[in-house]
Amino acid sequence: MSDDLNVLWISSSPVLQRFDKPLLQHISQYVNVAQWEYHHNKDEGSSVDEAVALLGEFLAQCPYPIHLAGHGAGGAIALTYARRYPQKVRSLILLAVASQPANTWHAHYYLQRQVFTMSREQVLASSIRHLFGEQPPHTTKKLMTVLDKDLEQTPLSHSLFKLIELPKGGVSMPMMVCGSKNDLIVNPPALHDWFNWCKPEDDIWECPKGHHFFHYFYPQKIGDQMLNFWQPYHLKSIFSSQPSYRNLTN
Repeated sequence: MSDDLNVLWISSSPVLQRFDKPLLQHISQYVNVAQWEYHHNKDEGSSVDEAVALLGEFLAQCPYPIHLAGHGAGGAIALTYARRYPQKVRSLILLAVASQPANTWHAHYYLQRQVFTMSREQVLASSIRHLFGEQPPHTTKKLMTVLDKDLEQTPLSHSLFKLIELPKGGVSMPMMVCGSKNDLIVNPPALHDWFNWCKPEDDIWECPKGHHFFHYFYPQKIGDQMLNFWQPYHLKSIFSSQPSYRNLTN
């Protein structure tokens, strides 16, 4: 691991990292950021605990606490790690993570399958509108393929038979939680519920629009909010160094 790593972005599945790149490319102009990617083979078990264990093995090489960030299920992994290893985390930024961290788009998908008589394809098509807004038919078809793969790759063990939950609550280090006002997955009430666990140094910020993947549509706006959050927490040294962005795997 490089000694100049400052920020580690947690990605929950390889297929979703394409939506993180615009944001990471923007903040990499100012901070040294790497993307850690969780993945598993089809015959292997998958869980948040396993993802956190793998992340722990990776960060054991780092001699100093770093700044963690993640979106959706990736944010749930980062949050769980920060609670278990607070001495390893300097700050935490969560994007589109509900106060019940397991309430990701995957849970929304399986809930619709349970409640409505709809096929997998129909629910995936509906999920595109919820996650990205209205899209042209050809784009919807491509995004359905992406989401279908993400259902297989996510470490969250949701299924048609059971929706899991993760512990609710805050963290000991400074935390920022970002959401979108028109996100139907992590809606404003789910986002505002974080106020129950906020410390004075924590921050909750809402993007005016952008749906669930608001950081993909507005990378500069979100990135600037993240940079503003990091600035007071003794991050001046990273602005004077040569910034970089690189991808890592578990």
